[in-house]
Amino acid sequence: MASTRHATPAITPSHSLHAKASESALPPVRPRAPAPPPLSRARAIALVATCTTAMVVNVSNSTAISISLPMIGRDINIPEDQLQWLLSAYALSSGCLLLFFGRLADLHGRKKAFIIGMLTQLVFALGCGFAKSGITLDVLRGFQGLGAAAAIPSALGCLAHSFPPSRARTLAFSTFAAGAPVGGAFGIIIGGVVTQLADEHWRGTFFLAAGLSALTLCGGALTMPPDKVDLEADRRVDWIGAALVTAGLVLIVFVLGQGEIAPQRWRTPYIIASLIIGVLLVAAFLAWEHHLEKALDDPNRPKSIWTPPPLMKLSLWARANGRVAVVLAIAFLNWAGFLSWSLWAQLYYQNYLQLTAIHTMVRFIPMFITGILCNFFVALVVSRLPLVIFVVSGTLITGGAAMLFALINPSATYWAFGFPSTVLIVFGADFVYSAGTIFLAKIANHGEHSVVGALFQTMTQIGTAFGLTITTIVFDRVVSTESAKMGVTLNFQGSNAPLAADLKGYRSAQWTSAAFALFASILAALFLRGVGIVGHDRRRSQRDSEETIAVLHHSQETAQKGAQEKPTAAKSEA
Repeated sequence: MASTRHATPAITPSHSLHAKASESALPPVRPRAPAPPPLSRARAIALVATCTTAMVVNVSNSTAISISLPMIGRDINIPEDQLQWLLSAYALSSGCLLLFFGRLADLHGRKKAFIIGMLTQLVFALGCGFAKSGITLDVLRGFQGLGAAAAIPSALGCLAHSFPPSRARTLAFSTFAAGAPVGGAFGIIIGGVVTQLADEHWRGTFFLAAGLSALTLCGGALTMPPDKVDLEADRRVDWIGAALVTAGLVLIVFVLGQGEIAPQRWRTPYIIASLIIGVLLVAAFLAWEHHLEKALDDPNRPKSIWTPPPLMKLSLWARANGRVAVVLAIAFLNWAGFLSWSLWAQLYYQNYLQLTAIHTMVRFIPMFITGILCNFFVALVVSRLPLVIFVVSGTLITGGAAMLFALINPSATYWAFGFPSTVLIVFGADFVYSAGTIFLAKIANHGEHSVVGALFQTMTQIGTAFGLTITTIVFDRVVSTESAKMGVTLNFQGSNAPLAADLKGYRSAQWTSAAFALFASILAALFLRGVGIVGHDRRRSQRDSEETIAVLHHSQETAQKGAQEKPTAAKSEA
């Protein structure tokens, strides 16, 4: 596919003088990487398919296991209150190490990181399939998540590097984004079928994941272009920052996952201590990264072991007048609502309606189909509509889908509430992921694509943990209150709750899911109105698509003028 080339404006002597005057004050506006060699059509399609399959494998590794949890617990004697660790272990390792592995991929090669990541998923998926105890399975799930943390940022970075701003990049990112909702639906569908029909029962889910990982590994080895490592002046790794952010996020995600099921719930001493330490570590990480970025911007500061390049530049959040921070916050909130809806819809079908795994799975098939259609739609029109249209409409539709499920009537047919809610729920995930990652790819500087992709993915992971925690708290409190009104004292597991109290709890959890998505739509409507079209269309000039970063250029040019005026003013005073 041919790459688009941008004309370089001529530089006059006066422009050169101004550039030199402000060179030390500000970094370049947008460093551009050398254009990668164009890919053949067949290889480009195969590359996109490989990266998308990696995303499907990553998401399905969680949803396929969630539907198998009851059978796993019965088969290898895992207590019910410990089953959540099979999901938490994967989320902890895959979500908390994304930034670190994204930085390593940018430094040492994205193809190499992708292959190592998929190989790790393959090996430990097989290990999970042969596990004989709960502890062994938990540990192997944690190592399996390491593979996802390495593969997903590498895949995003590889797509951004292989496809310059063009129609091809729009199609590549839209297709890759389909992997998230499609992977969620695929995991539920395949998990239900394999659990119910396969000879190895729940173990077949892990064997299937291993097979898909092997297929993706081969695809990466054959289709990804050879690594051309960025020749940075300083290639050291920020080990201190990596340790701080990883430890902090692990503790915070641990608290979010365990706070509601701890012996004394949120009053449990180790929950309180873990939360405080986790927050302090993340705060220390932000302060450390600010220190490193200041040191990096100071050309006169000597290098030392205490001043490696930052793992994540804090200024990244402020780019495009803070729009990057807004997009990341919207991703956080949208995934909090989307994945919470998925969990409580699944529990409603299995625990309240007492449906089998395969009957539950059938009810999620529309989500699989809609996810594919949504991303085709984004690929067709993202070069014609501004970012705010996609984000506001997508999050509003997701919020409406959760509200529809919150009004569900158990005696009504599936087609009245469940079906339309399942069809509509994926709009937000598809629109935000597709348009959001294309926007961030435009904002990212050369050598940042994997880190930026890792940051987006980290926000979705933390948002998922946060959403599940809040909706679980809401569900538990509502069920407890309603049961008390009926004269029932709940046991610790809440297994003796009346059905009417459970129904009230499911509805309240879905109202909370809707609130997350609707809050995201409000943020988008307020702060993304100035962002233009993020897609690329060859029939247009660069003007429309470059509106997405115009605010960034304007703010930097204003700062440059201020830097130039200061010496002039001082000279006048003299």
